Amino acid sequence: MNIVYTAEALATGEGRNGHARTSDGRLDLNLAIPKEMGGSGDGTNPEQLFAAGYAACFHSALQMVARAEKANVADSAVGARVGIGPNGAGGFGLAVTLEVSLPHLSHDQAVELTEKAHQVCPYSNATRGNIEVTLEVTKEDD
Repeated sequence: MNIVYTAEALATGEGRNGHARTSDGRLDLNLAIPKEMGGSGDGTNPEQLFAAGYAACFHSALQMVARAEKANVADSAVGARVGIGPNGAGGFGLAVTLEVSLPHLSHDQAVELTEKAHQVCPYSNATRGNIEVTLEVTKEDD
């Protein structure tokens, strides 16, 4: 693979109750364990960061696929939900749901583009076979 960009970040403090900063300083924030996991919830957490990154990356993949097919993806949106929980083997695992809205396409067209985007998105390729990723395409009346 020919690497064209590398992001760098450093986490300090107490992991999930610490601080994270990118090498360029554009991301610089406090981290906190969510209340649902026994923490204060007074900061962001890795799952929120992963959800934001996956949603943005998948949306870009969706737009790239749509351009190639000349599909109207105006007003499109991608939401990501990242869940964390015990994996049954003493550790923790993640599960992702991507919710895709393509209001100017038929449901079948939207599903087809979403599935194609799932094949080219770097986050989808990185997680495939490692975590459960569910694709949900909203219907026009949702």
